[in-house]
Amino acid sequence: MGYFVNTINPSGKIAVDDTILIKGTPATAGSKMLENFTPLFSAEAVERLEKAGYEIAGKTNVGEFGLDLLGETSFFGATEEDGALAGAAASLVKKGEVTAALSVDLNGAPRRAAALAGVDFIKPTYGTVSRYGVIACACSGEQIGVTAPDADTAKEILTVIAGHDSKDGTSLPAEKYDYALTDVKGMKIALVKELYALASDEVKAKLDKYAASLKALGATVEEVSLDIVKEAQTAWQILMSAETTNNLSRFDGVKYGHRTAEYKNIDELYVKSRTEGFGFLTKATIIYGSDVLSKSKYDACYDKSLRIRRVVTEKVKAVLASYDAILAPACSQAEYKAYDVLEGFEKVFEESVFTAISSITGLPAMATKGVQLIADSYKDSVLLSIAKSVEGLEA
Repeated sequence: MGYFVNTINPSGKIAVDDTILIKGTPATAGSKMLENFTPLFSAEAVERLEKAGYEIAGKTNVGEFGLDLLGETSFFGATEEDGALAGAAASLVKKGEVTAALSVDLNGAPRRAAALAGVDFIKPTYGTVSRYGVIACACSGEQIGVTAPDADTAKEILTVIAGHDSKDGTSLPAEKYDYALTDVKGMKIALVKELYALASDEVKAKLDKYAASLKALGATVEEVSLDIVKEAQTAWQILMSAETTNNLSRFDGVKYGHRTAEYKNIDELYVKSRTEGFGFLTKATIIYGSDVLSKSKYDACYDKSLRIRRVVTEKVKAVLASYDAILAPACSQAEYKAYDVLEGFEKVFEESVFTAISSITGLPAMATKGVQLIADSYKDSVLLSIAKSVEGLEA
């Protein structure tokens, strides 16, 4: 599979992933379920870019509903480079074929893709960029972010798309956000030892190099313990699956989505349409989400995960009260190979330990130079400042 699933303007400089709507252009979210869906309006982020004079190049391939590692579950096939899985948007940015890309971070896929490609991806503070026009799965955590070759470009695009949108009920009130860059000298950075220990030697080497660059710039890097990472991982998996189950229930072959060709009654229509339309990982997520929302599991699983979300947020913010940012891996490996589809749910869960903290808390996160940075709410500029400084040092 290539990078674009729909080309809009070959000379355009902004790519948009296929879970974000563009008027008159098919939006599939990487799923057979939506292969014939063409939206009647564009996402707010897309409209803001177009009004600012940016041209959209096309829609990029994504994993089905953004649930997977790097897009490997797409109905159109996985994007691969040199025999390894790759993120389509990150690869296009790395090759210089587009200036930047809009990507939806649901379960960390854009952060992984950027880390592997060696480009930047910033997931802004939840609510600062409108989600209007996103094919929704996990509404309480998914967020449009920017994939870019460097921090300056990420800042440029983020400045355009961020700001209040009355059409989005989760949009925060500020009309615009100031992403002024600051000096890294004197900053304190926390390296999370629990996540560092889970990374491969190659990823650890990238973290060590990044820490050394920060120290060379006058920042302090200290190892800290954040003993909530596993709980955050499990809680986010439960919340994400439950919300996905709820949101994807609308795709039933009647009102929305793929409709099976042959059926005898309404029940068979639902079952066959959803069986044919969804891939394995999406089906597994729906089944898991249905289970945790069931009467017998609701209190012990879903409700408890909501409580854990609050505890995780408090513990992470306690660290960020003493440090300007958190340094951690974005993923465990420096390369991922294609795998058996039946292993998808387990593989995605394993990798989500690195990205779940930002997803469940709504805190801004940035993949840069193969590592991940996390900051407190509205401190997106801190992430951009750190990334720009290290990029300048290593240029």
